This record gives sequence, C-alpha cells and structure tokens, in this order.
Amino acid sequence: MKIIRDREFGGERPLFGIEDTRLEGIKITDGESGIKFCRNIEADGCEFYGKYPWWHVDGSHITNCYFAPGSRSAIWYSNNMLMEDCRIDGPKFFREMNGLELRRVEITDADETFWKVKNLRLNDVKLTDGTYPFMFCEDVEVENLQSDSKYVFQYVKRAVIRNAKIVTKDSFWETEDVTVYDSLLDGEYLGWHSKNLRLVRCHIAGEQPLCYCKNLILEDCTFDKDCDRIFEESEVNATIKGHITEIKNPLKGKIVCGSVGKITYDEFATAKGKCEIVETDK
Repeated sequence: MKIIRDREFGGERPLFGIEDTRLEGIKITDGESGIKFCRNIEADGCEFYGKYPWWHVDGSHITNCYFAPGSRSAIWYSNNMLMEDCRIDGPKFFREMNGLELRRVEITDADETFWKVKNLRLNDVKLTDGTYPFMFCEDVEVENLQSDSKYVFQYVKRAVIRNAKIVTKDSFWETEDVTVYDSLLDGEYLGWHSKNLRLVRCHIAGEQPLCYCKNLILEDCTFDKDCDRIFEESEVNATIKGHITEIKNPLKGKIVCGSVGKITYDEFATAKGKCEIVETDK
C-alpha cells in the first residue's frame, strides 16, 4: 500500500482517483472534493477543512481524524467504511451509503447527518445539535448513542438500538420494525405513525408519546409524569411499570400498568372500550 505522509493539499480534486493508499497526517486545506472516486483508502491523524472531501470512495478506514465545520457534506456515496476515534464539526455527513460503521465518534453538528444509509452500525457515538439525523436509514444497529439532535430516526426501517440516551423531539416517526432496549427516550411526540415499534425496559418522557402506532409493543417500560395523552389511536400491547398520567383514545390491544391517573375517551375516539386497560396496584 502506498503511503502519503505529512503533506497539505488544496484546490480542486488533489487526490482524485487514488487507490490502495494510506494517508498519514495529511491536511486538506481548501477547495473541493479532495478525495474522490477512490478505492481502498486508509486515513490516520488527518485534518479536513475543505468542502466535500470524501465522495465516491469504495472501501475506507478512517482513524483519529478531524473534520472541521467547513468540511460540510464531507462523506457521501462511499460504501464499506469504518471510522474510529474521530471528531466531526461539520454538518450533513454520511449520505447515500451502504456499509458504514462508526466507533467512538463525536459529531458536534449532526444536522441532516446519516441520510439514506444502509447497513449502518454505531458504537459509542455522540450527536449534538442539528435536525433530522438518520432519515430513511435501513438495517441499523446502535449501541451507546448519546444524542440531543431534533427529529431523530424518522422513516427508519429495521433498526435495533441499545443503551441510548436520546433527548429530542418528534423522534422515530413513521419507522418500521424498530426495537429499542434499555434506553432513555425524552421528547414530545415519540413514535407517531410507526409500525412494529418495540420498546423494552425504556424510560419515556415528554408529551403525547406513541400515538397513531400500528402493532406497538412495550415491555417493562416506565413513563415520566409529563407523559400525557398516551397511545391515542394506537394498536398497543404494553406492560408498564408504575404510574401513567393519562391514556387517551387507545385503538385496541391491552395495557397493563401499576396505575393510571386518567383514562380519556373524547368525542373523537374511534374505538372506545376496545383496548383493555389493567391496573395492577389498585
């Protein structure tokens, strides 16, 4: 494998088309498309400042690298990538990809990051700020995610998420076949219009969670006291530990919980009384 070490590159496409190359301590300073249409590339200890520095790269391993705010939209259309121990300060990373794995990566501006990525694996990743990360991703595995970005995991299909702390809004909308284990999900309007969403040992906070869901399953979850108007028009089977503030207009299924503060069926309920609600601590 060829090695390029301790050099700076600027302008347009300075490393276009390279193959079987290891980059050590290089710096992409300005311009656009520093690394493009490349194959089998390793990068360690490198810094990226120019726009779109890593497009159409097939097979790459990126370690201990820094992506500055100016490196926006840096990694698109690049398949089979492993990134480890990196910091990303730019928005709109990782789009239209297949086979992406991140380990111990911090993304400080997660705006519109991870769009249309297939076969995505994340372990020990932190997302800060931004909107709509993970839009339209498929076949996703996540472990130890921390995120305060808004509108996460919308339109995602086939995902398993473990040990996450997600503080957000409008998360998991219109997802299909998503399971979340042992996580904190804090934010309004969780999981609306989802199909086959399963939450296991999760703590849920925020207003009006889990409405308009089809085949919603909760196992040994807990709800914060601010969770009102839960399960509106949802098909749900749930076992809940402790108290629920309010259940409103559930469509059908069975809810087992410690206690309920209020069960509401208003004039807009389409299936009054078809959901069984059992309070175990009465």
